Amino acid sequence: MSKHLSWKLCVFLLAFLLIPGCAVWRERPPVPEKVPPRVAERPVLTPASPPDFILEDDITSFPDDLDQASLETAVGRSLQYYDSVPDSRVYSFGTDRYTAAEMKESLLAFLEIIRGPEPVQIKRKRIRENFSFYRSAGRKDNGGVLFTGYFEPLLDGSLERTDVYRYPIYRVPDDVVVVNLGKFKSKFQGERIVGRLENRELIPYFKRQDIDSDGLLAGRGLEIAWLADPVDLFFLHIQGSGMIRLQDGRTIQVSYAECNGRPYRSIGRLLLDQGRISEKEISHRSIKQYLYGHPEELAEILNHNESYVFFRIVDGGPIGSLGIPVTGGRSIATDQALFPRGALCMIQLRKPVFDECGEIKRWVRFSRFVLNQDAGGVIKGPARVDLFCGRGREAEWIAGSLKETGDLYFLVKKKKQDGKPQAEDRAH
Repeated sequence: MSKHLSWKLCVFLLAFLLIPGCAVWRERPPVPEKVPPRVAERPVLTPASPPDFILEDDITSFPDDLDQASLETAVGRSLQYYDSVPDSRVYSFGTDRYTAAEMKESLLAFLEIIRGPEPVQIKRKRIRENFSFYRSAGRKDNGGVLFTGYFEPLLDGSLERTDVYRYPIYRVPDDVVVVNLGKFKSKFQGERIVGRLENRELIPYFKRQDIDSDGLLAGRGLEIAWLADPVDLFFLHIQGSGMIRLQDGRTIQVSYAECNGRPYRSIGRLLLDQGRISEKEISHRSIKQYLYGHPEELAEILNHNESYVFFRIVDGGPIGSLGIPVTGGRSIATDQALFPRGALCMIQLRKPVFDECGEIKRWVRFSRFVLNQDAGGVIKGPARVDLFCGRGREAEWIAGSLKETGDLYFLVKKKKQDGKPQAEDRAH
């Protein structure tokens, strides 16, 4: 970008060369609070009747497949988020608007219901009478939403380089430059590029090959910890956070801090396109098996994805895009420019059931309350949801297998109309 170019031309070139900020499966920069709603061809959320799994009064189980404690934890974290923003902030449910104060009131009302002593049938009735339901538009063809999963890996590591632990987890280098384009032109609000300065020119930051194969960041004191396995390191980048178990039994938690701004390129797609793995075989697990089985191809395959993540040490994580911890099985990532942040949701889809070796025995349908607490670089549009599956081996199995079409509903407490109390208020 030459200093002799006009300002308008510079902005045009920035827009043309714009690299989607860390557009990967799990890389997730914090989403700015004031992101203008993306223009949609059709409503993203539309009012809907309560789904069947809420209407079924004759079912004696709660319409949720997980424990209540995790649900209360996730709701509490969304309340923590709403406490951090002005009560007047507005959240959109399709064409309807709710303030942060109303969002808090909604979650508190939900907690009061699920904690109550009433039978399940009464709780179902109270939820459908006191909450409005909004269904995601999903895909244009069938209205379904594609669900994938992510997880937090638990990895062995060291704070010092050894003969075994040789692959570094880097913190953000001091020469990384982030340009928020919205500060230069309003139509670019929420867009950014990442690079470095060379001779007063902003150029793309080092790609994965430069960093991992050529060692361009080595010796700069940027290492947080070291891992024994380059494949583990690569998938730590994809997930965006992880727990590192040190040799003395202590653990540290690392989470996404920044990325190099290079575009994400799927190694799964590469293996498919080159015929190394078939469409039928492709999964997180089969990709790892291929990498371990072909060490001579490892660098070439991993370097295909130029995107690179830098980390920070966190407490109580992993931390989602709202600045609060995400909860295993209860937090989802969506397009934060389209859906209300922190909101209560219900999902319905299939999940895998595994044997002790991690092989899928069967698939079962389930429904679950979740909270919209995260974002993802490639989680865009009304038809994509990424479910945080938790930490450890089984979470990895679920996340690596999940690619299911299902339904996504948002719930919010009904507004009082014309001064009339809601059904719940009338009952008391």
